[in-house]
Amino acid sequence: MNERILIADDHYVVRAGTALVLESAYPELAIDFAENYEQVKSHLAAQPYDLLVLDIDMPGTQYKKMIPELKNIQEDLKILVFSGHDKDVAIQYIREGAEGYLSKQSSEEEIRGAVKSVVEKGYYYPSELVGLLIQNKQRNPEEKLSAREQEIFHLLASGIGNLEIANKLNIRMSTVSTYKKRIFKKLNVSNIAELIKVHEMMH
Repeated sequence: MNERILIADDHYVVRAGTALVLESAYPELAIDFAENYEQVKSHLAAQPYDLLVLDIDMPGTQYKKMIPELKNIQEDLKILVFSGHDKDVAIQYIREGAEGYLSKQSSEEEIRGAVKSVVEKGYYYPSELVGLLIQNKQRNPEEKLSAREQEIFHLLASGIGNLEIANKLNIRMSTVSTYKKRIFKKLNVSNIAELIKVHEMMH
């Protein structure tokens, strides 16, 4: 992996330790650091990052609001929330659009696995979160979708982007976006990663 990663944490030991764990497994990674929320924003405004490992308790932290705010700076940024809080807090950040959650009690192996998963698959949820994420979902939510919506749902769950779907089905990008919003609403999901999980449960 030769991605560029930003590790944001106000504790030097956490920043250095996390970087060490990642560099030992993936020496090609480019790693930068931020100590507070303002630094995170200025780093993101200055250059693109493939992944942000974000401590949610730093000076200047805006909590849940940070996720949409940071994605506003870099639309395709992947965010891995790094926290000592429990999974109930993690769920709230994922609902806001974070791509994953990593506990500060995680092992080296879990840290490496989480980063690899977010970079390669686009999401990382510890197994105990998956159950929480999909509770309140209907038994077979697909029944709520029209035939065209089901088609687009399967394509989205396969990791195919809006442009590819538009070309494949010979429809406009704006039409795909409209369908996508409708599918998210009907399935009660807030991001692609949750949509993939619902898809996996049903197939």
